[in-house]
Amino acid sequence: MAEDMFAELLRQTQRDYDALGFPVTEGEVEEEQFMLSMEDGVRLKTYIFHMEKDTIWDNGGVFPVILQRSPYAHAMGSYRIHGRNLAKRGFVYIVQFCRGTEESEGEWIPNENERADGLCTVRWLASQSWVKNIGYWGDSYLALTGWCIADEAPEKVKGMYLGVYGTDRFTSAYCKRLFRHDVLTSWAMENAGRAVDADYLESCRFRPHNRVDESLWGGELTWYRDWIRSVKEDDPYWQEGFWKLLRDIPEKVDMPLFIREGWYDHHLGSAIKSFEALNEKVRKDCTLQIGSWNHFSMNCLEWMEPDNLQNSEVASMAAWFRQLLIEEKRPGKKTDIYVIGADKWIALKNWPIVPDRVKTWYLAVSEKGKGQDNIHSLLAGPAEEEGPERAIQYIYNPDHPVPSSGGESMLKTMERVGSMYQPEAGWRDDVISFLSEPAEEGFVIGGKIRVWLRVASDCEDTAFTAKLMEVKKDGKAVNIRSSITTIAADNGDGVYRPGDPVQVIVEMWDIAWLVEEGSRLRLDISSSDFPQYAVHTNYPGIWSEQEKCRIAHQSIFCGGEGSRVEIPILDLS
Repeated sequence: MAEDMFAELLRQTQRDYDALGFPVTEGEVEEEQFMLSMEDGVRLKTYIFHMEKDTIWDNGGVFPVILQRSPYAHAMGSYRIHGRNLAKRGFVYIVQFCRGTEESEGEWIPNENERADGLCTVRWLASQSWVKNIGYWGDSYLALTGWCIADEAPEKVKGMYLGVYGTDRFTSAYCKRLFRHDVLTSWAMENAGRAVDADYLESCRFRPHNRVDESLWGGELTWYRDWIRSVKEDDPYWQEGFWKLLRDIPEKVDMPLFIREGWYDHHLGSAIKSFEALNEKVRKDCTLQIGSWNHFSMNCLEWMEPDNLQNSEVASMAAWFRQLLIEEKRPGKKTDIYVIGADKWIALKNWPIVPDRVKTWYLAVSEKGKGQDNIHSLLAGPAEEEGPERAIQYIYNPDHPVPSSGGESMLKTMERVGSMYQPEAGWRDDVISFLSEPAEEGFVIGGKIRVWLRVASDCEDTAFTAKLMEVKKDGKAVNIRSSITTIAADNGDGVYRPGDPVQVIVEMWDIAWLVEEGSRLRLDISSSDFPQYAVHTNYPGIWSEQEKCRIAHQSIFCGGEGSRVEIPILDLS
């Protein structure tokens, strides 16, 4: 992230604290530093912030504690803002750096030591006479360090506020066998434990990709290679060890949780799975909040500046911990989601979203183009039955992928995350657009959008993408949701005979979105979305082991019910 974005985030964090309205204690905040020993003797750098008058070690008082564990030394400026402000509002704030980061001892190996070190830390805290109770707080990797101890935390840990992260790592790493480069390749380059100066996009394109670390990054990263070779959810890497342990934790949790997510955060899919895995007893005291922001709680609607975004994490975090740790009240059950376009929040009785109905639109060849151009129709009812004359063809060249512009599973390319203005229909020969008639009345999309495609290819395996958009009355299109699939993933690894029609499904993450009266829907179908997803080479097998690519000739069969988009509709009246 650019330095100016970090600086603005720091300024906004302080403004959020200033706007809280909580009682503020007069006096100075003391910052203490020490090295806390783990069970194997490795010492971790730990900071404690408390009011100077509160000599926590020997004055006999007890205090509510908010704990964070982080690998990000560059964020110490942010942690100091939290520490100074939380201390003045009745908390003791502690941040500890993971082993091998900042001045903590040991080797930095992402994820590997977080459970043991986290449990050692909270058990030490719970044994301190000055600790009244403990709340864990963290976003992203800092939420991981909370999730991985949530099932065995001592009784003094009363709840966790966990943002923009989930326990199903496979969902955050892959979609239908294609790796999420903009999330995990970029993260690996920035957290390799050494400086990596290689060009990011060149790294994503490198083939075979399982050699990119040695060839461009200065040496092998074993943990990254594990990620890029384990392309299936049932691969041993995801079904054993730490990632299986993490995935299974939500069903074992027995404390209140506040799970905070954004519609355009790259961990949304995983976080929703984590929430859905919580047992019903725990859910009675849990909050799920999904707003219209990105991984950094920033508005990511290029076409709108909402008045009701409510994207201050500080506000909800401080209020939740005040109720839980200071007032010692159970938080109760809440599920709040933001409806994009309506600029309003709605409270759901339950999750997942239960739509009132599902509306289907059908892909149809434009009579004008007779299948020769790349702008076609999206109909409210099925067109003529499928036939050879109802097939739309395009050429997919992996060396010339469609650039990601507006997306939900991106991190490095932060300026293109969210809902963005889109190119006009027909902007590329390998992007096929389907346009509906204007909506006679507005409607709210609520839940998961699914696109069913009847397709064929002249390659043994290939990819298909789908992006749903709203085309406003002024003709400008903005993306709602997008995703990707492969023939292999949707056909159980069965042998695909090139040229044969086959059904694939592009499944999208949940969304809440108001389509305005007079707007059109637009669905773009293609075969790449880079660097949001790895480029499919059009060869079967593990993507990271492939050394070459080839051009694919793709067909989309329209007519009948084979190619369609199913959209869940939510009645808010």
